[in-house]
Amino acid sequence: MEIGIIGLPNSGKTTIFNALTRSDTATAAFSSGQVEVHTAVVNVPDPRVDQLSAMFKPRKTTYAQVTYNDIAGLGQGAARSGLSGALLNAMAANDALMLVVRAFEDENVPHPNQTVDPERDLAAMEAELILSDMTIIDRRLERLAGGKHRGTPEERKRMAQEEALLRRLMDALEAETPLREVEIDEAERKMLGGFGLLSLKPLLRVINMGDEDDEARFQHLLDDRTLLLRGRLEAEIAQMAPEEATEFLAEFGIQEPGLNRAIRLCYAMLGLQSFFTVGEDEVRAWTVRRNTLAPEAAGVIHSDLQKGFIRAETIAYEDLMACGSMAEARRQGKLRLEGKEYVVQDGDILNIRFNV
Repeated sequence: MEIGIIGLPNSGKTTIFNALTRSDTATAAFSSGQVEVHTAVVNVPDPRVDQLSAMFKPRKTTYAQVTYNDIAGLGQGAARSGLSGALLNAMAANDALMLVVRAFEDENVPHPNQTVDPERDLAAMEAELILSDMTIIDRRLERLAGGKHRGTPEERKRMAQEEALLRRLMDALEAETPLREVEIDEAERKMLGGFGLLSLKPLLRVINMGDEDDEARFQHLLDDRTLLLRGRLEAEIAQMAPEEATEFLAEFGIQEPGLNRAIRLCYAMLGLQSFFTVGEDEVRAWTVRRNTLAPEAAGVIHSDLQKGFIRAETIAYEDLMACGSMAEARRQGKLRLEGKEYVVQDGDILNIRFNV
């Protein structure tokens, strides 16, 4: 899973990046204007992995991972003439976007719009994504208009289908509706695969508060895809030892690090879940989409397991914890054999039986 962090200059994007990745990338009061991307890979915190590792005492414990990309260079008005190829590619390469808007006051860090107004900046940046998509679709429609009478009947049919889809999407964009809110089936998504449409991507909004800001000020902006973070404070906590960080979080009334909350929301937005494999060699978390069938989950582990899939020996995490050991779970009949039509559930522990 790759998450691109975007926002206006001086919104605290890199500070949020540092908080989420425990990095110490330098921040600046002025944007360089260059398309720079800072990248970090972090483990997905999951207490279930910790418990399974304690039970099996494996030689290796592997968590699921998420990649954060801090993307510089998105200024208000940038999409009017089309985003640069480098910037568009940097943003389009992500599975989801994290839009950081500034809610903190700091006279030493000028806001590009002179005043701090997170609600205004949220609307402005989402409008940039929509405008970028309109530019892309408009150019594609122009090319289709010049070529839809050429080619084979099958090619002309495909271009007609694409044109109809793009016109429907353009209508939504002109109504200021991001494409993530438009009903698009899988075949249509494949048709749009190489376009780099930004408003089609899941979007997590982060309101970057000051250390002493009252969260109640921003409650009217919150929904299930918006997160309040004290960016500077969380970045400091991210550099602390675990025991010291726990005390610091408690002092400021923060229940858990922003890293945990952000990943949880991103998983929900993308429809992701985790299953586990366990043993003396390794306890490992694997990431799949919800409604994934057992053979497809096996393929995430190794392609041979999907090709030769026979059965998945399965137990829910909660059942294994209640039994206390795999041997006791087997004795109680909690382990079950599932076939090719089984839909993997969050927290399943799988042992794939296969033959190639």
